[in-house]
Amino acid sequence: MTDCYYQLVDAADPIGEKFSATDLVRSTWTAQIQHAAPVSALLVRALQRCAARDDSRLSRVAVDLLGPVPADGDMWVRSKIQRPGKQIELLSAEMLAMGPDGQPRPTARATGWRLQQLDTTDVVHAAAPLPAPLSTARSRDLAKNFDRNYVHSLDWRWLTTPLSDGPGESWIKPTVNLVDGETMTPLERLFAVADCANGIGSKIDITQWTFLNNDLVVHVHRIPDGEWVGIRAETSYGPDGIGTTVGALFDETGAVGSIQQSVLVRRRPRA
Repeated sequence: MTDCYYQLVDAADPIGEKFSATDLVRSTWTAQIQHAAPVSALLVRALQRCAARDDSRLSRVAVDLLGPVPADGDMWVRSKIQRPGKQIELLSAEMLAMGPDGQPRPTARATGWRLQQLDTTDVVHAAAPLPAPLSTARSRDLAKNFDRNYVHSLDWRWLTTPLSDGPGESWIKPTVNLVDGETMTPLERLFAVADCANGIGSKIDITQWTFLNNDLVVHVHRIPDGEWVGIRAETSYGPDGIGTTVGALFDETGAVGSIQQSVLVRRRPRA
């Protein structure tokens, strides 16, 4: 197997860049759909490459999953500038896959605000305290519980015990490329694991409940440095089957951003 999430099939396809996915995109919920993390990272790749500028960067990315993203078959990604500007631009990207009618249809969309950069090192501040160091974290070896899928692409180290009181905390790094033959950018690497916040912050038993997120919104106040991403997250649950995950994102020197996710909570059918 190739150690990447996607292979670029045709960069010049008229629909958009054409990709095929490897088994490492497969979700932990079901092997037929993609985990949202690789999808998010590939959309961020498209946003970053959209009329790229050296003087600006993405500050916020909102990803909406329009339905189950199929893990098999061709897919396409395309992007455009929605609102141009010298200091502030709005970009969009979408992933398409073959629909029941045999025609490509959108399965996920992302919007990104791209802001012009200038030197503000004299006012640098991050409110969220750094998690405990990586050296104190431990692996739960999640891969042993699944056939080859997304968790096989991660080095995942836990700082907290799942389902315990308070926010969950982990250090994670992807161990594969996003696209075959390409080195991930820092933001692609961040989004390749950010969607794990929902699982890290969960307070309910996965054998009794499902809790799928249909979106993620990430604000980045500093570009992360290094391979490891720290996530501190906690999910709150309402009485009507809806929850919200709220978390902070880190590199090994401090906070880099924040994440929020909507969560659809459902009780598993009794056997």
